[in-house]
Amino acid sequence: MKLKSTRNTLLVLGLSAASSANAGYTFELSEEDKLTFGGFIAADARYIDGNASSSLVNDDFWIGHAIKDDISSLRMHVNSSRINTKYEHGDITGFIEFDLFGGGGNEKLTNSRHPRLRHAFIRKGNWTVGQTWSTFVNTGALAEAVDFAGPLVASGFIRQTQIRYTNGNFQFALENPESYGGYEGATGYGAKDVLPDVIAKYTVSGDWGSVAFAGVVKQLTTTMDESKSAIGYGISGKIKVGAKDDFRFQLHGGNTGRYVGAAAATDLVGEEVEESTAIMVAYRHFWNDTYRSNVFYGNHTTAESDRDRSHWGVNLFKSINKNLTYGFEFGNFEMAEADADSNYIQVNAKYSL
Repeated sequence: MKLKSTRNTLLVLGLSAASSANAGYTFELSEEDKLTFGGFIAADARYIDGNASSSLVNDDFWIGHAIKDDISSLRMHVNSSRINTKYEHGDITGFIEFDLFGGGGNEKLTNSRHPRLRHAFIRKGNWTVGQTWSTFVNTGALAEAVDFAGPLVASGFIRQTQIRYTNGNFQFALENPESYGGYEGATGYGAKDVLPDVIAKYTVSGDWGSVAFAGVVKQLTTTMDESKSAIGYGISGKIKVGAKDDFRFQLHGGNTGRYVGAAAATDLVGEEVEESTAIMVAYRHFWNDTYRSNVFYGNHTTAESDRDRSHWGVNLFKSINKNLTYGFEFGNFEMAEADADSNYIQVNAKYSL
C-alpha cells in the first residue's frame, strides 16, 4: 500500500466544491483502487452586536433568515471543521463528508457536537447519484469569507439527493422536491410532492474564468393541496482579473425559493408562489503571496412576503503555509423590512489536510 500526499481538490466535475480548498492524503491500494482522506480543522471566534440575531443556535454564521432581537454576544466554536473520504475503483467514485453543525452538547461542560452529513454520492461516468450540491448551485461563484460562505442571503446554496447527468459543459438533474412554506409539515418527511425538481445548467469557461446559466422547474403543493408550477433562473460566475484577483457574481430571479438565499425566501407564501430577486458580488485581491482580501455584498428581495435582506463584509486572510490560514472579517447583516441589523467581527484559524 502506497501513501501519496496530494494537493489536488478532492472532487472533480461540478462537484469540486464538496470539499473546496481541501486537499487530502491518498492511499493507493491497487492499480484500480484508491482511498483519500481530507477535510480541515477550523476554530472561530465571533462577536455580534445589534438587533438582528441569526436563527441558528448560538449565531455560528449568517444565513438568509434572522430574528429581530437585541444581541451583544461572543461565540467561539469549531463546528465548521469537517472530514471527508473519497473511494475510487476504476471509473467509479464514492464520496462522503461530515461537519460538526449537527447540534447536541452544551457549553457548560464538554461542548460536544454531533456530526452532520454534507455529501454522500456515487459517480460513474456521466452519472452522479446521491446527496451533494444541487445542480442549480455554482460553488465556484461563492464568496471567500471568514463567515462560512459569505452572503448566503443572495447565493445559490442547497445540498440534496439527486440523479444528475453530465455531458461536457451541460448538466441535467432530477432532484428531491420540497414545497418549502407550503403545506404544514413540508420538511422532507410525509411530503405530498410527487414530482422531482427538474434542473438544467450550462457552463461556459476559458482562460478568463467561467459563467454558468441555470434553470429550475418545480411543481409545488400548497396548504390547500393544490399544485402550482414554479420556474427560477440563475446566472453566476467567476471572472479572472489580472494574475491572481477575481470577481465573482450571482444573479437569481423568478421562483427560486429554497434554492437561493439559505432561508431568505420560501417557495410558497400561503397559496401564492414566491418571486425573488437576488444579487451577489464579491472581489478577491491578493496583496502578495501571504495576504489576500475579499469584499462582498448580497441582497435578496421578495414580492409576496415583501422581504429585503442584505449582507456585506470585508476580510483579510494570511496564509502561514499551504495548510494553515488565519482570517479576520468585519461585516453587517440587515433585515430592512424589520428595521433590524447587526454588525459582526469574526476571526478564524483553519488547518487543511
